[in-house]
Amino acid sequence: MSLRDELRFIHDNRHLRLSAETMATMDRNAEALAGSGITDRAVGVGARAPLFTLKSATGEDMSLAGLLAEGPVVLTFYRGAWCPFCQVALRALQEHHDAITARGARLVAVSPQVPDESLSLAEKQALTFDVLSDVGSDVAKSYGIAFDLGEELGALYDSLGFELQRVNGGHSRTLPLPATYVIDSSGVIRWAFVATDYVLRAEPSDVLAALDALDAPAADA
Repeated sequence: MSLRDELRFIHDNRHLRLSAETMATMDRNAEALAGSGITDRAVGVGARAPLFTLKSATGEDMSLAGLLAEGPVVLTFYRGAWCPFCQVALRALQEHHDAITARGARLVAVSPQVPDESLSLAEKQALTFDVLSDVGSDVAKSYGIAFDLGEELGALYDSLGFELQRVNGGHSRTLPLPATYVIDSSGVIRWAFVATDYVLRAEPSDVLAALDALDAPAADA
């Protein structure tokens, strides 16, 4: 089963754990986000990747510039450990981590969670790649993929026990879109996946193909 199919299966069976009212609220807000034009404002292919320095799950400073000095970077943004779709997507990337590193690339995941929450996620999911904390979502904002939850959806997430106020260090309303970037060693974005639909995530096979394309000879004009 592809990652896309697995995520769609979870979504299609959400009625087993969510009320009709809850699903309607989520769908209504998802439609509003899709119509906001945010993906048109996101940093895209050919742009220089905005640089950043963030704390890792173990509290160490990690910079994109430092990572790029060692080779290409696969940078993925996720909403948080509370999101079941994020958990599945990160697990899929973990399953392809060896293939990513075999191509000379470094995989890093970024969320607005505080480092302690990132560490808990990394340990629970047995992640062997770095999970960084973008508390306040400033990095997500620099990539043009940050959005603020409306009062209705924020209240719903509170009622579901997601505790965004705590896990995001007091920044409970700002989240990143699902996004994954393949950045070459010069800092230029060569492949990008950005979606408003939280069910959609970058397929690991597409990430690997994008990495392979970095070293492919240019086609004749």
